[in-house]
Amino acid sequence: MFAAIVEPLTVDFMQQALAMAVLLSVAAAVLSCLLVLRGWALMGDAISHAVLPGIVLAYAAGIPVVVGAFLAGLFCSVATGYLSENSRLKEDTVMGIVFSGMFGLGVLLFSVFDIDVHLHEILFGDILGLSWPDVWKTGVIAVISCALVLAKRRDLLVLAFDPQHARTIGLSVGLLHYGLLALLSVVIVVGLKAVGIILVIALLIAPGAIAHLLTDRFDVMLAIAVVVSIICAIAGVMASFYLDSAPAPTIVLALMIVFIMVFIFAPKHGLFVRYLTSRRALQAEK
Repeated sequence: MFAAIVEPLTVDFMQQALAMAVLLSVAAAVLSCLLVLRGWALMGDAISHAVLPGIVLAYAAGIPVVVGAFLAGLFCSVATGYLSENSRLKEDTVMGIVFSGMFGLGVLLFSVFDIDVHLHEILFGDILGLSWPDVWKTGVIAVISCALVLAKRRDLLVLAFDPQHARTIGLSVGLLHYGLLALLSVVIVVGLKAVGIILVIALLIAPGAIAHLLTDRFDVMLAIAVVVSIICAIAGVMASFYLDSAPAPTIVLALMIVFIMVFIFAPKHGLFVRYLTSRRALQAEK
């Protein structure tokens, strides 16, 4: 039994996949809390889709894919902010237009340029095909992004709940806003090679959503999101080894299972607790 559990840890590609999954899950979980509180779940989805044309152009130009993807993601962020501030349209509407347009452009460019990469790999990633240099790069980015968020967490929290109050007390709202978007773009770009465009958004939403159902304190929320994300990342990669499935979708499935359980059984905001509370209220009225 013990040998069967330890077996995946003896394989080099599984060690790399586990390390990458844990590092990526930590960076994504920290940002996930802010995205959930800020109401930016769609922004993560928008940027993850908008990087496709940057990836294709980077491949075609022979430059690092990370550069092209980051510039495309940053362009999507800035364009969304500018259009929402200078039009009658709401931010979610603008995001939908921008990211769908960018994704369509990326698919078109993919068919025009003859690049040596399969679209399936871009969309769904290849966490088992990574190398240790990829893992170290992700580790550096994860440490930097987490350090920045933790250092500015109070300012970012004020921005998430009340941007007008943030301006009133003298916070640099623009710098915080676009700085957070830049961090989001970097983490998405790092996650593309591991879990792809389609699945990276789950890592950026589910941990924060789960933690938000379990606590009302931001620091506790960060801790819960990170712990849940790490556990699901490890469980997903290990389960994929025994099930002979793709690791990235298995990680996402683990997160969804935890979310459903928390949604139903959370001690304060769970569906079951709310049902019992409403039932007791009805009995009290009788």
